Amino acid sequence: MLFDYNGIIGLIILVLDIWAIINIVKSGAPDTNKILWVVIVILLPLIGLILWFFLGPGKKRGTSF
Repeated sequence: MLFDYNGIIGLIILVLDIWAIINIVKSGAPDTNKILWVVIVILLPLIGLILWFFLGPGKKRGTSF
């Protein structure tokens, strides 16, 4: 029996994108940055999510251990 994982993967990406958009809107970043990130996440769901996770508003630069 074949199981289609594409639907599950798509649903997971959709949920993560919604989570990212909510976090973007709630962030303290300037409105122009928020709009830009939301557009990126909507137009490029997987790549936009990954970019936002590593480079998005509120990410600290130069973390120390």
